[in-house]
Amino acid sequence: MPIYHTLGSIPAKRHTVFRKPDGKLYAEELVSTEGFSNLYSLVYHCHPPTIVKAMGEPYSVEPKIAHKKHLKHTSLKGFKIQPEDDFLKSRKPVLVNDDLHISLAAPRKSMTDYFYKNSQADELIFVHVGSGVLKTGFGQIKFEYGDYLVIPRGTIYQLHFNDEDNRLFITESFSPIRTPKRYRNEFGQLLEHSPFCERDIKRPENLETFDEYGEFKVLIKKQGLIYPYVYGTHPFDFIGWDGFHYPWAFSIHNFEPITGRLHQPPPVHQTFEAHNFVVCSFCPRKYDYHPESIPAPYNHSNVDSDEVLYYVDGDFMSRKSVEKGQITLHPGGIPHGPHPGTVEKSIGKESTEELAVMIDPFRPLMITEDAIAIEDPDYFKSWQENVE
Repeated sequence: MPIYHTLGSIPAKRHTVFRKPDGKLYAEELVSTEGFSNLYSLVYHCHPPTIVKAMGEPYSVEPKIAHKKHLKHTSLKGFKIQPEDDFLKSRKPVLVNDDLHISLAAPRKSMTDYFYKNSQADELIFVHVGSGVLKTGFGQIKFEYGDYLVIPRGTIYQLHFNDEDNRLFITESFSPIRTPKRYRNEFGQLLEHSPFCERDIKRPENLETFDEYGEFKVLIKKQGLIYPYVYGTHPFDFIGWDGFHYPWAFSIHNFEPITGRLHQPPPVHQTFEAHNFVVCSFCPRKYDYHPESIPAPYNHSNVDSDEVLYYVDGDFMSRKSVEKGQITLHPGGIPHGPHPGTVEKSIGKESTEELAVMIDPFRPLMITEDAIAIEDPDYFKSWQENVE
């Protein structure tokens, strides 16, 4: 997120002498993306971030693919994912390709005995149920229902939950997650017509420096493997930092929908973008105000992209029998549209209370074994009602 931010103590100039009270030097680290050509931050540690005491055997967390190729409208009952104590073990990848992995998770316990770093992907964690605090060396971010947590690759973090009832919708992106280009000026500032602005962004605060020696377990994900590392100093030993690379959060409830006289296409709901996919937020809004408008979406032949919808809350005028936590996948190559009877029913309606997250990937998604376990096998027949 291109907003300059700083916390803690930093020297007046980069790459200059910066000493502790005892006269020893703080350890400077550049955390950068895409080499030295994109967003970065400069971090100042109490100790070098390189003190490794031990390494365990790596183990695979690669998704197990059930269907590599398919052409069927698919529905997954997301809340059928069973809760598990451990955050990482609770994460179940359901839809994947080479650009992103989509997972569901229902963790019961906070991360207290280890830290986690995803070195292969930015993470976008949508909080459907639960609240707590995202803890990193950059500081802390409180989260609650409706928050998107954006955690850049390479960030060591812990999630601390307030209770055991938690439901997360997680997207791992193998390219940086950003705000839409069309809503930013050449300096990176969100434009006046953007559906959200910098005031809505939650940035890290309450930087707490842990100047500690010991044995600290950090589980690092790279190329589908988890590498157990044991570091000799606490990962959150930042005395200060500044820059543009850090975790941040945005609440779906702060997205301001763009409406019109006639039905607006999905791009007006775009919230994030990455290489080969976009993320949109469908929020409560007024319907179209043309006297003869049809609020329900028209049929759509999505030739070049799949469409994924994650249903969060509220009523959906174009769907029947929608449940919280449900995922629908409409693959590119065949049309999809409103369920029978919903078009006529939508006429004259003035508003909707629907809340959903949409992901449009521009390369086909594969379906995993974890997805098959929660699939509604008859969803593709749900358009047959009233067909003679």
